[in-house]
Amino acid sequence: MRLIALGNLQAYWAAHPDAAASLRLWAEVTLAADWANMNEVQARWSKAKVPNGERVRFDISGGDYRLITAFYFPARCVWVKFIGTHAEYDRIDALTVSQF
Repeated sequence: MRLIALGNLQAYWAAHPDAAASLRLWAEVTLAADWANMNEVQARWSKAKVPNGERVRFDISGGDYRLITAFYFPARCVWVKFIGTHAEYDRIDALTVSQF
């Protein structure tokens, strides 16, 4: 998959070392993947939540952080839309947020 906003993700894990290992793993797996649909994403990340046909919410570092992405499967692209603490996530709309 092509990962859009990887630099923002890297900056976030540099500023939040407790989330770094989980975010790095997520990025490595995603970059190596060739997912064609949400079922394939959820097969790899069983705890991922799909609020609509495009977006996925991932729990990071045991749920201390939340990552929201948007997928466009025909082009094999995934956009990082939000990364933040669980408390920050509670204050946003996961279907419309576009942090980056």
